[in-house]
Amino acid sequence: MAAPILSRRQLLQLSAAGALGVSQSGWFEALANQTANNPQRRRSCILLWMNGGPSQMDTFDLKPGHANGGPFRAADTAVAGIRISEHLPKIGQHMRNLAIIRSMTSREGDHNRGTFFGHTGYLPQGSIQYPTIGALLAKELGRADNPLPNFVSIAPYGSKGEQSPHSAGFLGPNHAPLLIAEQAGRGVGGNYEQELRVPNLVPATGVTRAQADARIDMLQRMDRDFAARSPDAPAQSHRSAIDRAVRLMRSTAGTAFNLDDEPAQKRDAYGRNLFGQGCLLARRLIERNVPFVEVGFGNFAGSPFGWDTHTQNFTAVQGLSGILNAAWGTLMDDLRDRGLLQSTLIVWMGEFGRTPRINNNQGRDHYPNAWTTVLAGGGIRGGRVFGRTSADGTTIEGERPVTVPDFLATVCQALGVDPSFQNMSNEGRPIRIADATARPVNEIIA
Repeated sequence: MAAPILSRRQLLQLSAAGALGVSQSGWFEALANQTANNPQRRRSCILLWMNGGPSQMDTFDLKPGHANGGPFRAADTAVAGIRISEHLPKIGQHMRNLAIIRSMTSREGDHNRGTFFGHTGYLPQGSIQYPTIGALLAKELGRADNPLPNFVSIAPYGSKGEQSPHSAGFLGPNHAPLLIAEQAGRGVGGNYEQELRVPNLVPATGVTRAQADARIDMLQRMDRDFAARSPDAPAQSHRSAIDRAVRLMRSTAGTAFNLDDEPAQKRDAYGRNLFGQGCLLARRLIERNVPFVEVGFGNFAGSPFGWDTHTQNFTAVQGLSGILNAAWGTLMDDLRDRGLLQSTLIVWMGEFGRTPRINNNQGRDHYPNAWTTVLAGGGIRGGRVFGRTSADGTTIEGERPVTVPDFLATVCQALGVDPSFQNMSNEGRPIRIADATARPVNEIIA
């Protein structure tokens, strides 16, 4: 296949975006069409991250009739006896493929610490650069010959730097995510249609193939020479980003980010918003063998602080639920219809839950003591609930509490990854994927 024509400026811009990809061959589209029904297909994971901490009391653990319950009604689902919010009907139709964990617990009630903990299973400490779960799982599930990145994070939100919840940490730049709509995830971006595209994949006009190849060769020679003189992490990271950018540009993999290829009716069903179209993009990436995709859901016009509903909780959650219901429900439909649901694990979670007690502003505050997560699809025994909270929602009763490391270990096992596997850290000592104290919830693992 002919290499695309690009300017040096475009090459540098794309490399700065962190674009990943390792194939230059033309078999990509044919492979994408064959993988869905392949019995040897590896499992994949889509993390639906609810930025701000969603209210369990108004989504998956309602308390109708109690003063803490609020105005939402509990609605029947496809599984008798399991009831969730009336505002999540499409999700309820898939209850046979869902497992709800209502006994999550944590000590982290701060957004930044809770987000980092939820993504890594560890708390920031010392100089250890803990990698996000997406990087850890993509490393285990990914393929070196995949023309697309093994980890894509769409509309991520969180602190940056070495302690970012989206960093590859001590795994290094080869396992770093391709960040899409990063500014939009932080409530800064504008047009989601543009935000969801990888920038500068289209080459400049007026540059010949020979000129483009010469510029690439010159840049790569300069990078090799510089890296030889400065073999430190930043130089290696820079060189890795450029190499991966070039490989993506020379493949057809970038078409995965063109949502215009999808029927308008399908795009409408997901929802014409950042989260809905992000879920559609996640399906397109999973279909093309990307093993881990995160889709963040926070800010939107009716709730500028996302799920952080300290004020007017019920108005905000109803609007958020409408977007979530359309996007997640359609994602489940789409994966099922394409034969991908049984090989794709969907994870729904935020950094913590919200207080059962309704505050004076008709809101709910941070509450890590007892909250809810949901797993769906591949590797999960659906149609069940694990854990129970008290009638007022304040405490965990019955089955054991589930910690964040427990939950991430459960995710690993559902995907066929050993949570006790160790990677060498930047401090020269091995670190498990999930903390040694983690106990997977085997009751919901298929």
